[in-house]
Amino acid sequence: MTAEPVAFPHVVQVDLTGRTALVTGGGSGIGRACALRLAAAGAAVQVVDRNVEAAKAVAAEAGGRAEGVDLADPDAVDRLDAEVDIVVNNAGLQYVAPVPEFPVERFSHLHRVMVEAPFLIVRKALPYMYARGWGRIVNISSVHGLRASAYKSAYVSAKHALEGFSKVVALEGAAHGVTANCVNPAYVRTALVESQIADQAARHGIGEDEVIEKIMLARAAIKRLIEPEEVAELVAYLCSPPAAFITGSSIALDGGWTAN
Repeated sequence: MTAEPVAFPHVVQVDLTGRTALVTGGGSGIGRACALRLAAAGAAVQVVDRNVEAAKAVAAEAGGRAEGVDLADPDAVDRLDAEVDIVVNNAGLQYVAPVPEFPVERFSHLHRVMVEAPFLIVRKALPYMYARGWGRIVNISSVHGLRASAYKSAYVSAKHALEGFSKVVALEGAAHGVTANCVNPAYVRTALVESQIADQAARHGIGEDEVIEKIMLARAAIKRLIEPEEVAELVAYLCSPPAAFITGSSIALDGGWTAN
């Protein structure tokens, strides 16, 4: 198992000069990697994050602009400038509890962030994309959009809903040059996963390395965490001309996790 982050070069050749992109959850992790990768390809990037300081830091790196928005607030989401060529719906969060003990408000909160906010953003972006005859919508789903795990009812159901929504957009957008796809990573080296590692270690009374190896990577054939840059490179590919025929798809980036 690889313990340290792995550096990956840009291999996808895509020129997004003149294109605009909106990335949610762009202040850290996968969102940050996607924002920087799209900016490196020439896109003007809008970095959206609840943590406005984190968004500003990434926007400064990307040469873009930052928006501090709580995606659980529909009114705030509706005020976003979504007249963009590319939407990366990445923002997400986790809550773990058995169904009988799952707080109703937490369930609703996860769905507002991971289902309703993507719907509102895409709903606003599509007319602009249709008018230009080109658009790319990439929804960062999860292996949990394809499979279930116990105690994650809100996250699993939200990701499954995002999968269905993505397919509907793919069908509606095809005639207008718009593609919509889901990227389905397993465990990525992000702050969200790092916190889960610590929680699991405390709960089970084992070391964090054991949590990664025996719990998180138990189903995976490749025994390491995914790097955010690997997800971002796939996102870049989905924005490239050779990917124009890929739509309505769910692309597993999981080291064999869903092969079981």
